[in-house]
Amino acid sequence: MSKPQAPKATNLPEPAKSARHAHSNAAATAVPAASSPNQFGSFEAAMKLFHARQFKEARNLFVQAAGGPERDVANRARLHIAMCERRLQQATVNLGSAEDNYNYGVALINSRNLAEARAHLEKALEMSPGADHIHYALALAQALAGDLTNAQQNLKRAIELEPRNRLIARQDADFAPLANLPPFDTLIYPEKKSW
Repeated sequence: MSKPQAPKATNLPEPAKSARHAHSNAAATAVPAASSPNQFGSFEAAMKLFHARQFKEARNLFVQAAGGPERDVANRARLHIAMCERRLQQATVNLGSAEDNYNYGVALINSRNLAEARAHLEKALEMSPGADHIHYALALAQALAGDLTNAQQNLKRAIELEPRNRLIARQDADFAPLANLPPFDTLIYPEKKSW
């Protein structure tokens, strides 16, 4: 007696139909597993850029993270996209005087945005080249950024213009790591040469 055959639903041969069905199931299960680590990686990289104030680059990575399968990460990424867009749309600061640039530069030093701080302090120094406090702040920004040669020159000029800056540098916690290194040691503690 022969077995009855089940009717075929399509004209495709059986092996081709099975391969296509297996491929779609594998793709459906592989996508969330493959994109979840990418989503976390994109989000973490975006957060690093966000904290470094590189909002345009961070926004692009947050967009990638927002499209991933993890809802919590996607929601946080969307919130950060909005924050990046707000910060990118903020008008650039237009400062008119040397004092405005100086004050803004000091605020940027405090937030450790050293490149922008240096730019504003250099602009302030162009407007007011004899201002000892601007030389001092620029020296500090340069020292924190690792530009020790220019920092030493500006600190020297600040002390020449106002000797009281030597005492201020001695008490400044930001200059403390450099106070005993040449050439800062002779600027900040000139009396040690005679010891």
